Amino acid sequence: MYEGYYKLAGKPFQLIPDARFFFNSKSHKRAMAYLRYGLKQGEGFIVITGDIGTGKTMLVRNLFSELDRDEVVAAQLVTTQIEAEDLLRLVSAAFGLPHDDVSKATLLRNLEVFLRTRRAEGKRILLVVDEAQNLPKRSVEELRMLSNFQEDGRALLQSFLLGQIELNHTLQGEGMEQFRQRIIAGFELRPLDREETELYIKHRLERVGWAGDPEFTPAAFDRVFAATGGVPRRINTLCDRVLLFGSLEEKHRMDDEEIGLVSDEIANEVGRSGARGAARAAAPLSGGQDPVGGDVRERLAQLESEVARLRRQVQRDSRLLRQALLMQLGLGDDDPA
Repeated sequence: MYEGYYKLAGKPFQLIPDARFFFNSKSHKRAMAYLRYGLKQGEGFIVITGDIGTGKTMLVRNLFSELDRDEVVAAQLVTTQIEAEDLLRLVSAAFGLPHDDVSKATLLRNLEVFLRTRRAEGKRILLVVDEAQNLPKRSVEELRMLSNFQEDGRALLQSFLLGQIELNHTLQGEGMEQFRQRIIAGFELRPLDREETELYIKHRLERVGWAGDPEFTPAAFDRVFAATGGVPRRINTLCDRVLLFGSLEEKHRMDDEEIGLVSDEIANEVGRSGARGAARAAAPLSGGQDPVGGDVRERLAQLESEVARLRRQVQRDSRLLRQALLMQLGLGDDDPA
């Protein structure tokens, strides 16, 4: 709807991950480096975790866009709240193997034959498990067992796990020692900082031919960051609605007030609870603790949002009160008194 009004070639803030819009923030750059490193190693597990909406699935899309399909056979699993045998069926289905009405032994045998055949063709096999925080421990253990398929001392299957922070708790739990020993790198994805938030918004707009209409002021970028905590998915949701609002109100300049109005509108909608999720410090899987804490930053983001809303409300109320007083005194609104 707003694309035509602002002469854009498409929707810059769509929620569906699209590798064309991948933004190489400091955190995302490091995460991609770990994924590329793991792919080059061809063994063990790479684990990437992050809060909801920080861009884990976008990492997968970007990685897949870089793969040479003549060298790498890749598959992705998303539905992971399943038990061990069903996981094997999903893996088999992802690689185009028979999976209905066959025993676990047959599933494993077919997978091994597939892996060895692709290796004989000079290809590497990559399995990416998204939303891996939903995996029960038995299913995680099944993935470890698949890594036992080897040939000439090399693993036949490379696996990457991406999931929310809860995945760390699963992997640090009792009985996960053998799996942890096979993790060659782990990284926690963090939200964007203030500067990156501005660059991210401009980056996505430029991908669809943005020529500066609408203009975003520095205060607008400040407000977007305060309202979203730098979480890409929340930025997308807010900015998409800002553009819709702007087209309906025929606005070509977005300032703090416009961002605040839309942010408040979203916060008051059914099923939403306002701005959440401030940045977590990036750290390896077994690294140190965040000295500030995600919960504290989340609360700060909420408070900043509420302060901005109250400030706008006070300004509106002050104008109305001044006009009422002037009317009682019989003065015009532009009277120097």
